[in-house]
Amino acid sequence: MEIAKASFPRRLSLSGMRVVIDCANGAAYKVAPEALYELGAEVIRIGVAPNGFNINEECGSTAPAAMQKAVKEYRADIGIALDGDADRLVICDEKGQVVDGDQIMAVIADHWARTDRLSGGGVVATVMSNLGLERYLADRRLTLERTQVGDRYVMARMREGGFNLGGEQSGHIILSDLSTTGDGLLAALQVLAVLKESDKPMSALARQFVPVPQKLENVRFSGGRPLEDEQVKTVIADAEAKLNGTGRLVIRKSGTEPLIRVMAEGDDEKLVSQVVKEIVGAVKKAAA
Repeated sequence: MEIAKASFPRRLSLSGMRVVIDCANGAAYKVAPEALYELGAEVIRIGVAPNGFNINEECGSTAPAAMQKAVKEYRADIGIALDGDADRLVICDEKGQVVDGDQIMAVIADHWARTDRLSGGGVVATVMSNLGLERYLADRRLTLERTQVGDRYVMARMREGGFNLGGEQSGHIILSDLSTTGDGLLAALQVLAVLKESDKPMSALARQFVPVPQKLENVRFSGGRPLEDEQVKTVIADAEAKLNGTGRLVIRKSGTEPLIRVMAEGDDEKLVSQVVKEIVGAVKKAAA
């Protein structure tokens, strides 16, 4: 695969920047802090003492509280938390506020579009990405292509459509000019490049868009096919009618657990909660 050199930022200097990096006691515990140090940052390292058992244990992107605490304690400019295999990340700003994968994609997409580095005319994300991201991109005449949940589906659509940026709300970010899979450190470096160039605090970049209210509930079931129940289908159809184009429903069976995942989002937070409650109730009744 040919690497598009234009997608690498110019030589990045992080001199004068204080960065917290939480490596989740995982795969990047050496390389991530060293890379940031070599670029000139003052690096506060946490989650860098793996013992074979403590991976992701109260640290990393799945438990960002340790990163948030360190950012505030050391008055860092930014916090970066990877997961154990370092293919996903979450970020927090200098105030300790978490920045999810949707906002990270928005930061990178906007910068790449303005510097003529974004391929495919938009971004690929899953059905779980917030409607606010879709609207944000649309305002910039960019598209949001949605796939089913799973970074392999994101990567497949990126290849099909010639996109070079995609990912998941959870923080799997794929920069296909640089890698064929999610890489938390690569994504973090792109954000750091934007942060350094902007000369603004991370809090000014962290909320590129206002997320619409989103609610997710899981319903465990022991057998059968609750989503094929006629009453469940009727309740779902009624919910779609109530949202009437102002929101979305994503209702799916988990691929790994006996769960039905019910997600709704929209401009009216009360309505979103109401339709989720109605659908969850119907699914529970059908699964009983």
